[in-house]
Amino acid sequence: MNKSTIYDVALRAKVSNATVSRALNTPEKVKPETRNKILAIAKELGYKPNAMARGLASSKSTQVAIIVSDLARASVAEMVKGISEVAESYGYNIVLLNVKGDEQIDELLMDIVSLHVDGILYLNDELTEKQSHLVKELKDNYLIPIVLVNTESIGDDDLLSVTIDYEKAGYEACKTLIQEGRKHIVLFTTQKRYPVSILKEKGYLRAIKEYGLEELMCFTSGNLDINKSDIEKYLNEHQDIDGVIGVRDSISIAALNILVYKGKKIPEDVSVFGFQNTRYTLLCRPQLSTINVPIHEIGARAMKILTTEMSGEVQDAKGKVILEHSIIKRGTTK
Repeated sequence: MNKSTIYDVALRAKVSNATVSRALNTPEKVKPETRNKILAIAKELGYKPNAMARGLASSKSTQVAIIVSDLARASVAEMVKGISEVAESYGYNIVLLNVKGDEQIDELLMDIVSLHVDGILYLNDELTEKQSHLVKELKDNYLIPIVLVNTESIGDDDLLSVTIDYEKAGYEACKTLIQEGRKHIVLFTTQKRYPVSILKEKGYLRAIKEYGLEELMCFTSGNLDINKSDIEKYLNEHQDIDGVIGVRDSISIAALNILVYKGKKIPEDVSVFGFQNTRYTLLCRPQLSTINVPIHEIGARAMKILTTEMSGEVQDAKGKVILEHSIIKRGTTK
């Protein structure tokens, strides 16, 4: 049995997988010389496109799948709201698919294929190597347009993402505390290597290096039942902390509560800064200073871009669409 894949054809032809897919399924959309080259290589390698992929490329279902990991998160709910509003205006139905880990990837792939969706919005902070492979397979082998929402695949420009400049935001959050005179600023980040967390860390480290301060990072969980003990232990071991940044509002608020319980005055003794500007920032006391991420707009913009791909107006979209963020100062900073 011949085991040549679309990747083998693309590698030999020195083109993208998507270009190979178009040459085989919609040849009129590829330059004749490129198409002929790809067809010749495919024949030489004995590659035959997946029949199901051909079927997926030729019909419409008016359904869009949203891949999420945690619907309970306030930011996720708000982005889904933005997506849904735009989807409804364009006549698309939304299907929510939950993924909790790499062990579900193969099952999720089959679910998506069986649903015969027209497009996919990947709304999930976590983008592991296996999950990234799933996204690429759906895009390149099954020809399903995909947009990453509020995340990005670091080092892979073949995937389109709608997000903010998280590295810049991390830098600005840290610089805000430095300009208050804070000298010992800790970043509470996630143990799981979420792409957006990595970018926030890079921004934080850039500011720390620029001002000649000590790097202080604590890796914990986004799960409140877990991170409380991690944060408390770290703060007990580092009594000189005068600035706190959390990669999520919820992490920052957990640190805020611990600091208040320990008798620290906020922001006189310690300034606390968050990320996202979820509704929880207004419910804590003092109210949380944070990076405002336009999460509703990110969801809406991602859906609008996806509709252009699904309609054929844009082919093989890639790169980043960067929306503006802002700094919101409230009671936890000076």
